[in-house]
Amino acid sequence: MDSSLLLKGGTVLTMNRKREVLKGDVLVRDGAIAAVGRNLEAPGGQAERVINAEGCCVLPGFVQTHVHLCQTLFRGVVEDVGLGKWLDRIWKLEAAHDERSMYCSAMVGCCELLRSGTTCVLDMGSVHHTDEVFRALLESGIRAIGGKAMMDSGDAVPAGLRESTRESLEESLRLHSQWHGAGEGRIGYALAPRFMESCSEELLRRVSENAGELDLLVHSHSSETRDEVAACKAQRGLTPPAYLNSVGLAAGNVVLAHCVHLELDDLRILSETGTKVSHCPSSNLKLSSGIADIGGIVRAGVKISLGCDGAACNNNLDMLLEMRLASLLQSYLNRDDFPWASLFLEAATIRGAEALGKSQEIGSIEPGKRADIITVDLSSPHTLCGEDCEPSSRLVFSARGSDVQTVVVNGRVLLEEGRLVFTDEERLLAKSSEELAKLLARCQ
Repeated sequence: MDSSLLLKGGTVLTMNRKREVLKGDVLVRDGAIAAVGRNLEAPGGQAERVINAEGCCVLPGFVQTHVHLCQTLFRGVVEDVGLGKWLDRIWKLEAAHDERSMYCSAMVGCCELLRSGTTCVLDMGSVHHTDEVFRALLESGIRAIGGKAMMDSGDAVPAGLRESTRESLEESLRLHSQWHGAGEGRIGYALAPRFMESCSEELLRRVSENAGELDLLVHSHSSETRDEVAACKAQRGLTPPAYLNSVGLAAGNVVLAHCVHLELDDLRILSETGTKVSHCPSSNLKLSSGIADIGGIVRAGVKISLGCDGAACNNNLDMLLEMRLASLLQSYLNRDDFPWASLFLEAATIRGAEALGKSQEIGSIEPGKRADIITVDLSSPHTLCGEDCEPSSRLVFSARGSDVQTVVVNGRVLLEEGRLVFTDEERLLAKSSEELAKLLARCQ
């Protein structure tokens, strides 16, 4: 980490409470944002490192609240099927992971995330080898909260992923003890029961108890498909959000991915309990799950954020593309005059930080917050627009992940001039291809 870093001459989207936008500089000292303004200089003279941000937008790093790094190696392996058939195959692939393939999957995912401007993630691992996911998170420099997938029930769960309730809880608590607070607080742990159909009621109730005792996030899936909703009603007599509420897992420390098929009472439950929703439009479309009515969800008072889900069901982890798709879908679905680009830029930054309980640390460019900052080059032909063009619209509708030039996490430069500085990408990709071939052979 550089003791002082100056990002100079960019258009700064602060995402602070006033959503201020200014032409100027951001000064970083000892991993934190020291000042935001014009013509800044480091105390005592020149900053240790100066990054020219002319022609760039400078903004908080993106926060993704639902990813599966364990699935990065499976990109393109299972195509052209709905969620049920897709899960059947993906779970078998997850069960075939060993430590080496899991590490490669997570590290390749971290590289992709950082290259396209994501600086913080909420990750759901698989049942086994979660230490390797955390090792990749730690080594990459990304900020993250993660947890092993908890799966102690369900006829569709393959033997390689099935665990007992006791095993699931004990391993989760061991991982929490090992990794929570690692990387000088950059890494956190979340309890991650996969979803209703793969978790017993006993497990879910114990997760609620442990999360309260340890002050942890809970990360799960809910209401992704109509079939899931129907199954929950048949088995429990309740919709998925109502069932989770009945076992203590609708609360301000809970982040639920998808929530595509919600009923009016579900919206009331999520709003009253403060439960957060992570919207994953690319995954929902690709797996034929549906389109979440984010306009209705937001109007009901439910807090939303964004996630790309996994590379196996999205095929990329680019938050700029996810924001664009989300904005286009809601513009059509709600058919109203509303600044969707602004809403989803907030969802990808400060609202994501709020969902993870980290809005006092990250999510906006303000003095005192940790220096998780990106620059996005807006000087290319595909981003050219008039001087009066609203910055969030320009970013969301025109920019691409490949336009990200600089990524800083906790004051450490991880991407400079579009090049990752913490790993040999060519070597990593070659090794990952080898491990994928071995995994696929094990899975046959």
